[in-house]
Amino acid sequence: MIRLSSPRPLFAASAVGLTLMLGALSSAQAQEEPRELLNSSYDIARELFAAVNPQFIAWWEQQHDESVTVKQSHGGSSTQARSIMQGLRADVVTFNQVTDVNVLADAGLVAEDWQDQYPNNASPYYSTTAFLVRKGNPKGIESWDDLTRDGVSLVFPNPKTSGNGRYTYLAAWGYADQAFDGDEDDIESFMQRFLGNVEVFDTGGRGATTTFVERGIGDVLITFESEVNNIRDEYGSDDYEVVVPPVSILAEFPVAVVQEYAERNANEDLAKGYLDYLYTEEAQRLLAGFNYRVNDEGVAAEFSDRFPQTELLRVEDIFGSWPDAMETHFSSGGELDQLQRR
Repeated sequence: MIRLSSPRPLFAASAVGLTLMLGALSSAQAQEEPRELLNSSYDIARELFAAVNPQFIAWWEQQHDESVTVKQSHGGSSTQARSIMQGLRADVVTFNQVTDVNVLADAGLVAEDWQDQYPNNASPYYSTTAFLVRKGNPKGIESWDDLTRDGVSLVFPNPKTSGNGRYTYLAAWGYADQAFDGDEDDIESFMQRFLGNVEVFDTGGRGATTTFVERGIGDVLITFESEVNNIRDEYGSDDYEVVVPPVSILAEFPVAVVQEYAERNANEDLAKGYLDYLYTEEAQRLLAGFNYRVNDEGVAAEFSDRFPQTELLRVEDIFGSWPDAMETHFSSGGELDQLQRR
């Protein structure tokens, strides 16, 4: 009897061969795909990092002979921190407030000593809080006390959701603390008038800009000095004026590697390199071109005409520490809530 051989082994062998071939192709394609870094940042930094990233990519390729890509995630700084804790696999953060990095450190996603890993408390650039007013400065705004007058309408981000907004609130409080020699009743009265003049509390800095510029709401937009200058540059210096008050607050822009995710993404070296790049002279010049103050002395001198002299108050000097400021002023039932209920 002649036995016919079953086609199954041949089919199985073919399937195995096909699987191996596809696996080899997938592996080759994976090797050809450039590594991708994700930077989580505050919401008004879109244009800044759209300019930084191509320069970093070129710098990295020159230094390491490797092509890479960079993606961005933007939103309110605190919102971005929450997204990372909920699983957004960012390799680095470039935030606008220390506390939003600290919550990631508390969650074990960022090194506890993150501020010691880069110069200037891990802040490659800094800014302050300034005012944008309409052409001719019709309300005569010069300093913080002008913002408490009747008939002056303010726009700035909500301190509950925005690091930008918290800086504004703390800058106003710091001015009042200095002006009234620490008298709490006078400070709280000042802050109540200040907050009472707020027309719109947007969730983030870019929303506040849209409200003021595109919707035409408010007499004064309060935001980072960099943002008010960028708005004037984009929309026309004839339509807006920038006012940097004689006393304001030091706004640091902290950066950190999100160690947990950078390791998972096999991007530890790339993440560190990205933050290192922000301290290079090339990047410092780009940052200054976007109206941020920088620590590189040569670049700072080159752009000194853009940045008026102002007394910059430190959060730690006025409020003890960032955690103290957060607990006292922005926690549920804190000073901000109490002032808004009065």
